[in-house]
Amino acid sequence: MRRLFPVTDETAARTLGGAPEEGAREPDGAGGAPGACADREWSLAELAAAYAYPEPAASGRVTGGPVPWLRANMVSTLDGAAQHEGRSHPISSATDMRIFGTLRALADVVVVGAETVRQEGYRPARERAEFAAPRSAAGQGPAPAIAVVTASLDLDFSLPLFTSPLVPTLILTGAAAAPDRIAAARKTGARVMIAGDGAGVDPARAVRALAEAGHTRLLTEGGPRLLGQFVAAGVLDELCLTVSPMLTAGDAQRIAGGPSVTVPRRFELVSLLEEAGFLFSRYRRS
Repeated sequence: MRRLFPVTDETAARTLGGAPEEGAREPDGAGGAPGACADREWSLAELAAAYAYPEPAASGRVTGGPVPWLRANMVSTLDGAAQHEGRSHPISSATDMRIFGTLRALADVVVVGAETVRQEGYRPARERAEFAAPRSAAGQGPAPAIAVVTASLDLDFSLPLFTSPLVPTLILTGAAAAPDRIAAARKTGARVMIAGDGAGVDPARAVRALAEAGHTRLLTEGGPRLLGQFVAAGVLDELCLTVSPMLTAGDAQRIAGGPSVTVPRRFELVSLLEEAGFLFSRYRRS
């Protein structure tokens, strides 16, 4: 893997076919790793530094209460497909999955739509020995919780996501959700959180509810409909997008669907990595 952006003296030297001076390294703040522009495998610690969540002051949102930061992690082909045959794994790569695991290890909670839980066969997040010390130092549990966004609670509560999670699974639903389904969820040990006045979930209210429960480092892995709702509500702070060097054609979904926004949201590029033709970008709201 090599860094393409931010541009540094080392980046420019390699782009022009030259080499940096002996002992040269990237300046502080360029992603955290000496020689980060070199085409080599990055350690998990280097990836964690490159994808660290901003402190509340750096986010520009210092308030008296908990300050959430919602980041999305998605993958797309060159022609805009977020899935192939209903799943994202066929358009991913080994490095994409390492970044996927790193982003999970940095998060307090992973927010995911019910349809994605069903299609992707979601399992509980697992404890990673490599991240045990940093998570403990940050006041986090051994693994992120999985928070499922669902209006109907049409979920298989016999799955490991509900029967054997390392930390209790969260369910975000509306006040009008069926009481028997809420009771079935709670019977498994899942924590049900009401984040909407009707049958559905209000995206902004869901983010606030998670923050008030102590989960401020938020990660969503979609699916496209859920991500589209976060975008339309204006609560998405960051997008980590892997661009896969593949063409699939067909009618696969884009990374975000659902309602459109009146004015397109503008994000700025803050980091771009590359390996084997895959681009790993990181955008933040402008």
